[in-house]
Amino acid sequence: MDNNEDKHISDEELINRNMELVVEEEQHMMNQAQEYNASSIHVLKGLEAVRKRPGMYIGSTGVNGLHHMVWEIIDNSIDEIASGYGNNIIVTLTKQGSIRVEDDGRGIPVEMHPEEGRPTVEVVLTVLHAGGKFDNNAYKTSGGLHGVGASVTNALSKWMKVWIARNYTEYYIDFKDGGKVNTQLKELGKTEKKSGTIVEFYPDFTVMENEPFDHDRIVSRLKKIAYLNKTATLVFIDEQMNTKDTYHYPEGIISYIKDINHDKNKLFDTVVYGAKEVNTKSANRVDPNDPTKPLMYLIKVEVAFQYNQSYSSSLYTFCNNIDTAEGGTHEEGFKLGLVKVLNNYALRNKFLKENDEKYSKDDILEGLAAIVSVKHPDPQYDGQTKQKLGNTEIRQVVNAVTSNIFEKFLNENPQEASLIINKINLAKESRLKSQAAKEAVRRKSPFDSNSLPGKLADCSTKDHTISELYIVEGDSAGGSAKLGRDRYYQAILPLRGKILNVEKAKIERIFESEEINAMITAIGAGVMTEFNIEKIRYDKIVIMTDADVDGAHIRILLLTFFFRYMKPLIEQGHVYAAVPPLYKFVNDKKISYAYSDDELEQLKKQANNGKIDIQRYKGLGEMNPEQLWETTMDPSVRKLYCFTIDDAIEADKQFSFLMGDDVLPRKDFISKNAKFVKNLDI
Repeated sequence: MDNNEDKHISDEELINRNMELVVEEEQHMMNQAQEYNASSIHVLKGLEAVRKRPGMYIGSTGVNGLHHMVWEIIDNSIDEIASGYGNNIIVTLTKQGSIRVEDDGRGIPVEMHPEEGRPTVEVVLTVLHAGGKFDNNAYKTSGGLHGVGASVTNALSKWMKVWIARNYTEYYIDFKDGGKVNTQLKELGKTEKKSGTIVEFYPDFTVMENEPFDHDRIVSRLKKIAYLNKTATLVFIDEQMNTKDTYHYPEGIISYIKDINHDKNKLFDTVVYGAKEVNTKSANRVDPNDPTKPLMYLIKVEVAFQYNQSYSSSLYTFCNNIDTAEGGTHEEGFKLGLVKVLNNYALRNKFLKENDEKYSKDDILEGLAAIVSVKHPDPQYDGQTKQKLGNTEIRQVVNAVTSNIFEKFLNENPQEASLIINKINLAKESRLKSQAAKEAVRRKSPFDSNSLPGKLADCSTKDHTISELYIVEGDSAGGSAKLGRDRYYQAILPLRGKILNVEKAKIERIFESEEINAMITAIGAGVMTEFNIEKIRYDKIVIMTDADVDGAHIRILLLTFFFRYMKPLIEQGHVYAAVPPLYKFVNDKKISYAYSDDELEQLKKQANNGKIDIQRYKGLGEMNPEQLWETTMDPSVRKLYCFTIDDAIEADKQFSFLMGDDVLPRKDFISKNAKFVKNLDI
């Protein structure tokens, strides 16, 4: 129907025709819905499910998921070492961007699989939930839970090549396009290597985000594995950077503690260490051969710890080489052992009287660097992330091991014991003094406006999933931010100067700080062991400081506070840094902003022959509210950097290095690197 015909249709006729179309469309949809039959059920075969929903298997398709593909292959090699087969792993980042992992374990079996009727190596690398991890005779302990690791990496790879040595004979198979067999398993002939496996793969960037592998992230992972497995030697070859590094720590987690405490003032040089293998009953599983008896486990426990003069703790736990960031029963057992032994020792040696308040867990953990590593043949985790161990029988085993080694150490080393007790007494006094201050900042409810700090310009929404808190440097920038923000979901909290360095301060001083109290109250989730991420009032905590040295210092002070007292904020991706522009660029009255020197050069190249005016911003306060909104606060154009923790231990070390009491390492670092600094604002 053309436009002329439309003019002759009445409104009533037009409505009727539209109604007929609606009824016809609804009928069509009903017919489709009724056609629910066998053809409606789609079966994802082989590894299709992984490629369809990769996030279910490796967490994400981004940089974290990309490296998870590497960890899955490395973990298989580590499981061989943990089971007593082989000691060496070589990881190579090739020039073309592939990853190659070589070990001297038993080698993936190559004989025909009795159920699948094809080579076992092919089954392992193309079938989910196929692997030796389900056979306790094959692996006494394993970092893998689901038996999907190697096959998932294959599913998300453009190609994968596998060489296997078994009984001095070498075999080869390769795959392409997400796990399709490209070259059938074949025997290559004799080799000097008795056994082992080499896996090389290249990610499929049609599924994964096109990100390069991170050298430092791989190094951090390999060092951690070497610390936790004292017999292992790990080599990392980066062909892109032309480097080769070897990680081998015969002292194991003792070396790990020394590394963590490297930039901290230790109370004494000795690292308290103990290891034990314990046969114990399962708390909730029965022997499949005799249901009247509990299942027996051989559990290996390693504990190492050392006190330093800081006011924070660094306690890290592992099960089967997996970082259990949320702790669990092994962490609980360790803490119970410390508390029991130290309170008993203090009472027995008259450091405490019978009527005195006993030491708490917080007192005893202050200034403690500790590693707890357990190996369990049947680990049970709370949730899907493998970050919290749930085996109840572990609690008592770790408690007993910790108690025995610590009591022995205290009795044999009275001088060191006295240093520990003196530190804990100070921590206890500090805790008692700070309790009143903590009570003052504890909120009655997340949105009780009466308890909010007066300097906070709050947002009007109470929906914490969309609200944002801007922590702004200075009253001038704070004033512009208050006027320029979107009041519905953006709140502004201006800071007066630099906050306290919590890395060096006693806890009572921290809770006496007006600026810190204002942040705690505004965020609304508490601090330390009382912190509850579900009570946060804002989804994004945005640090907005000047783009200069002072601004960077304020940012690291804030991050130190969040890391030490509200760590889940960072771990769960709620802490951001706003990126303000460095330059305002005006070309013939057209205004642009440059966030780096490179962007400024690009604007210069793109400019026409008209007048050019360049303004270098020295602070947020130089921007009026409109400029601050359109450059730094408008979600459609702003640049935010989200802080994450890829390696909590490495982050711990860096905060101690940057903000701790030991000045000499920092001074040495500055003297070596000062020549690289550009655009230093004085």
